[in-house]
Amino acid sequence: MIKVFLVEDEIVIRRAVKNSINWEKEGYEFVGEAADGELAYPLILKERPDILITDIKMPFMDGLELSEAVKKEMPDIKILILSGYNDFKYAKEAIGIGVTDYLLKPISAEMLLKALGEISEVIQKERGDREIIAQYTKDMQENLEHKKLALLRMLISGTSTTKELIDGGKELGLNIGASLYNFLLFKCTENDNIDSFITLEKMFGDMKNILYFERGIEGWALLCMANSEEEMEALGLNLKEQIEEIMDSYNEIKYFGGFGENVYRLGDLGSSFAKAEKTFARRFTMKENQIIFWDNISDVKRDLELEEIPSIDEYRKLVERFIKKGTHEEVGSFIEAYFDVMSKEHIESEMMRQYLILDIYVSAVYVAEQMEIDSAEIVEEIGDSKIIIHDLKNRKGITQVKEYLRRILTGIIHIRDTKSGRGHKDIIDNAIAYIRGNYMSTEINLNTISKSVGMSPSYFSAVFSQSMGQTFIEYLTETRMEKAKELLMCTSMKTTEIGFEVGYKDSHYFSYIFNYHISIIGLLYYFAKYLCQCKAKEKIKTKPGNS
Repeated sequence: MIKVFLVEDEIVIRRAVKNSINWEKEGYEFVGEAADGELAYPLILKERPDILITDIKMPFMDGLELSEAVKKEMPDIKILILSGYNDFKYAKEAIGIGVTDYLLKPISAEMLLKALGEISEVIQKERGDREIIAQYTKDMQENLEHKKLALLRMLISGTSTTKELIDGGKELGLNIGASLYNFLLFKCTENDNIDSFITLEKMFGDMKNILYFERGIEGWALLCMANSEEEMEALGLNLKEQIEEIMDSYNEIKYFGGFGENVYRLGDLGSSFAKAEKTFARRFTMKENQIIFWDNISDVKRDLELEEIPSIDEYRKLVERFIKKGTHEEVGSFIEAYFDVMSKEHIESEMMRQYLILDIYVSAVYVAEQMEIDSAEIVEEIGDSKIIIHDLKNRKGITQVKEYLRRILTGIIHIRDTKSGRGHKDIIDNAIAYIRGNYMSTEINLNTISKSVGMSPSYFSAVFSQSMGQTFIEYLTETRMEKAKELLMCTSMKTTEIGFEVGYKDSHYFSYIFNYHISIIGLLYYFAKYLCQCKAKEKIKTKPGNS
């Protein structure tokens, strides 16, 4: 119900206004009254009425002063001024303050109800608009995460000015101003527990001086901000402890995290991120379930708690473990980590590098055969061993060796995913089929569809966006709008019926989304048409004989 508060110094008039209307029956809640603005002000802030009815001339604080003060604290409140004939100049001033309407005394109950009714219609419309915007913001949350990722790319690219970075953060409501920065890259390496993701992101969001970026397949990037080295150290240790505490509360979850190096300038964040990537890559060569710092990376040169440099057999185990569990996106990081734990003598030995490549090839074939993959598929994807041996003679540099390893690992993981059904294509095909079969359901969302394909929401969101070039919510909305346009043109259904048919409970919200979608398509059409015209003019200019 719409709440009303009354301020009038003449007690007879105040009682007449209050008692002449059956407020509840008319759809209003009478929440309070006062004899002047000074008494009314604290009560108004407490009750938060939708409509304030006030006289202009009152002792201590008049209606204009009260209106101005209340408007500052409650911009959306509607104010109805009661004025005498001699107060007309004050009424005009009241309109300048933002008063909704004014009525001349004496006022009948019928006139007051009519004025209140008109104001109520405005309030209800504004409420509806706010609800629509809130729902739209909620639906577009996935898109917000992608905008944050774009900001992350700006932060680490080194191509944006400090002002551009700060403004980019402000556009998303993020404050990135600090004296000292560092990155933590973190990932749950084996986890399909949605609750753990939700718990982690809530913790990240609640922590001061932390901005987190959801990277989907690659986990999270957390930007840590502090004002001193001591404060950054305390923040890093606190963050590490809280993550470990959350992870320990869930069974059978594997995780790993790596901090970068402290930097003092926004322009140096790329360097901090690169160090964090190098630290984070140690997840392939170190024990799981730990978070390590860049400063300590020189102390952890070995895998499996080795006392010496890994043997050839241990190198092979690293490769086989990665082939079984790694992803396409992690191939580059794995190769860097693989060479990082290798002894200087091994890296510098051309014969040793060639042996390692051949050994990786053999390991890849061995794992593939365990998965009952035909040898012909292996040869077609990563090449024949005889050709590899021949090519190795011409691949002497470490860069060339890494490129060849990338080809082998990428190829074998592609075969593995295709064989096991873990490939992105199958996931996307299943997701699209689910959307097209359930777009009309009001319950379809990122959580339900990710569950249908057996993925966490963040992982699925990243895979879908990378594969489709648009977010899940954008694809779902587009699917619904296409069906809505079809129903609008080919049936006699009303707009409200069409909205419900394509998955929207609220007809107003459907209208908002539909009109927005149509306007965007129209703008894109005219922009494309403009570009075509420009290109056509350019061609005419460049023809021989044209000036």
